[in-house]
Amino acid sequence: MKNLVIVESPAKAKTISKFLDKSYTVMASMGHVRDLPKSKLGFDPENNFKPQYLISTDKRKVIADLKKHITKDTVIYLAADEDREGEAIAWHLIPALKVEKNPIKRIVFHEITKDAILKAIENPRDVDQNLVDAQQARRVLDRAVGYELSPLLWKKVRYGLSAGRVQSVAVRIIVDRENEIREFKPEEYWKIKADFIDPTFKAELAKINSKAKKVRNEQEAKQIEASIKQGKFELVDIEEKDSNRNPAAPFTTSTLQQEASRKIGLSVKQTMVIAQQLYEGNVGNIPNHTGGLITYMRTDSLNLSKVATSAAKEVIEQEYGKEYSLNKPRVYKSKSKGAQEAHEAIRPVNLALKPSDIKPYVDNAQFKLYSLIWKRTLATQMAPAKIANTTYKIEAGKDKEYEFQSKGQRIIFAGFMKAYTEGSDNPESALDSSEKILPTVKKGTILNLEKLDLEQLFTKPPARYTEASLVKKLESEGIGRPSTYAPTISTIQQREYVVKTEDKKLAPTATGEIVNAFLTDHFAEIVDLGFTAKIEEEFDDIAEGKIAWEQVMQEFYGGFKKRIEEKENSVNKEDYLQVRQIGTDPKSGKPVSARVGRFGPFVQIGTKDDEEKPKFVAIPEHLNMDTITLEEALYLFTLPRVVGQTQDGEDIVANIGRFGPYLQVKSKFYSLKSDDPYKIELPRALEVIKELDEAKAKATIKVFEKEKIQVLNGRYGPYIKQGRKNFKIPKGKVAEELTLQECQEIIEKDPKSKTSKKAPAKKTTTKKTTTKKTTTKKSSSSTAKK
Repeated sequence: MKNLVIVESPAKAKTISKFLDKSYTVMASMGHVRDLPKSKLGFDPENNFKPQYLISTDKRKVIADLKKHITKDTVIYLAADEDREGEAIAWHLIPALKVEKNPIKRIVFHEITKDAILKAIENPRDVDQNLVDAQQARRVLDRAVGYELSPLLWKKVRYGLSAGRVQSVAVRIIVDRENEIREFKPEEYWKIKADFIDPTFKAELAKINSKAKKVRNEQEAKQIEASIKQGKFELVDIEEKDSNRNPAAPFTTSTLQQEASRKIGLSVKQTMVIAQQLYEGNVGNIPNHTGGLITYMRTDSLNLSKVATSAAKEVIEQEYGKEYSLNKPRVYKSKSKGAQEAHEAIRPVNLALKPSDIKPYVDNAQFKLYSLIWKRTLATQMAPAKIANTTYKIEAGKDKEYEFQSKGQRIIFAGFMKAYTEGSDNPESALDSSEKILPTVKKGTILNLEKLDLEQLFTKPPARYTEASLVKKLESEGIGRPSTYAPTISTIQQREYVVKTEDKKLAPTATGEIVNAFLTDHFAEIVDLGFTAKIEEEFDDIAEGKIAWEQVMQEFYGGFKKRIEEKENSVNKEDYLQVRQIGTDPKSGKPVSARVGRFGPFVQIGTKDDEEKPKFVAIPEHLNMDTITLEEALYLFTLPRVVGQTQDGEDIVANIGRFGPYLQVKSKFYSLKSDDPYKIELPRALEVIKELDEAKAKATIKVFEKEKIQVLNGRYGPYIKQGRKNFKIPKGKVAEELTLQECQEIIEKDPKSKTSKKAPAKKTTTKKTTTKKTTTKKSSSSTAKK
């Protein structure tokens, strides 16, 4: 093969192959092909932290397939993504494929279009070792933290826990916010609003004796009301001021994740998956368009190319008119700490391709995200909006000591707002961009009061983070980089250190809080925002060739390893047991406590020292182990309970099991999807049983009771069930006409059946049997040694 182009994904390979002639073969590496071994530290601290890379098990076939297309003369184009991660993927491919002697060309592109790909092929470069080293430093340092800290957590807190460098900081941010919310003491304040009539509008008390001052309690509010009743409302001043509003900057990874969360309701991970599809052109066949729809989606650059700004100007003038375009392009400068890989912001590759043009050929989520990017990019190159702001200042009170204000705004010229306005995490501030027209009233007018509202309010605690606002916080603190936000937020949820509440807010779990407490107490620098940001800056310095990556490891690892060894002996496990004494069980006189176990928080009656085993029950999601009361805890022990009897006199028992709440009648189980097992009454229980029995009967086509074989109708059509195993019915067979013998034959021929005719063939040779026995003995002996 003359030329082999290696990209990261099959979708990208498929798109790029359309742009190159037959002398090029385009294949995918499926991401990283080498990594540190999972079972050990994976680098040598005694040998300048040399990593011990291995080809990942799931990538051996990929490497073998790639090798088939390589001869000693093959020119290899490494076309992984253009960030540090992509540079490292390209670098790892060289030793993995053993192609050190082949002509190697590293090519990068910011968009997947024919021009971009051909330009990249014509302008190859070498692999950038500085970028590779920056990624190596991140990988090795993160492995050091995870590998050394996790076993200590197992010993001192609970088995199965793990720690990660950036993830632990993200958890700390969420725990700190939760503590702020718990410690928050609401303060009372009052709003005083006046509703006027002829003309109709509203005003709110803004100043007392010319100073902004809060009304603290009802007594103060009543005094103000009494004074107002003795005076008049007079419009004493009209303040008019025009202002210009500029559009938000083009999208970076962080701002795209935030805005997609606010406006489309996507999680950070979903946003990146859909953006990847748009970048790779992994969509339907759009007429007159080949390739990707957007530029590279992992970037913190606010730069737009001249090609993009020229195209934007053309589209703006076509869509909205010349008055909406700019004479010269608007340029944005990045404010994010350590902005790196400054290529371009996220934008459509072809602004002339409107969202309406692609709608029939993409799915709904792809359409919505593309629309967001298209509108935002256009808006960045549109004229400012002109807003007329009007404030009515109204005197009131016996001594004219109160100033009420009514604010209005009118859009004189919509400018960029014609295309796009930025979302907000605060719903109230979203009203700022809407028009509010005040009626025409002359200065000096005495206003007619319709009613005066005295409204008692309380200050609110700070809000929990959403995925979007957490990304914003991480970026503002210089923690992580564009490629790390989505995996960080996914990881802390997968580890169950953080959960997403019903209103899509992030809250720490009991486990997340205890791990954070342990790290804060003993490894403060690991969860310190400043320290983590400093490490990120050092990665940037490595990428720029200012320092060696091994130096960063040397400065970190020695002290960290020593601390691990110290804490092995000095930390007391009892301090992190997560036990909270709630009270005493009135029936048994035994202590009742809330604890966190391997499967989450639970309530326990008794202790392990008692003659009888302690009783325990899981704490449901709506209760918290830190706040659960004795009454609530004892109520949890009322399960299992007998709800009543069936018509045949059989007990109906309500309980909660491994898979959630259920009803049980003898050996039959009925899942409760919406009913509370603690409160369900007999009539409703009988309804649930009847509904599920009827549904099961409808799904049953045939039953061969003696052989425990059923022919059932499932979600994807008819199938055969024997015990817990399901078997597909071959094409041409009619489920209703199947005989017992035919069912047994289908089961026997199925590969997953123990009676399958194919199965015995695998165990015919003596050699294989011997190998199995030897392996078993080895395994037993190594286990015994351990």
